[in-house]
Amino acid sequence: MNGKTIDQAKSADLRGSWPALLRAARRARELAAQTGTELIVMRNGVLQRIRPQPNEGATPSATPEGRP
Repeated sequence: MNGKTIDQAKSADLRGSWPALLRAARRARELAAQTGTELIVMRNGVLQRIRPQPNEGATPSATPEGRP
C-alpha cells in the first residue's frame, strides 16, 4: 500500500466509496432491525452474528486504515 488514505485517492469514485459503505451499513442495520434478522460482521478477525436493535447506532464504528 502506498500510505495514502482513501480521502487522498485520485478517483472521485474511490474517494466517495467510504461514505457509500457507511450508508449501506446503516441501511443494512435498519433493515435487519425491522425484519428481526441477524447481521454477520467481522470484528477483530472473528465472524460474529449480531441482532441490531431498532434505532441502534446510526453509524458503524469501523474506520478505514489511516482515519482517526
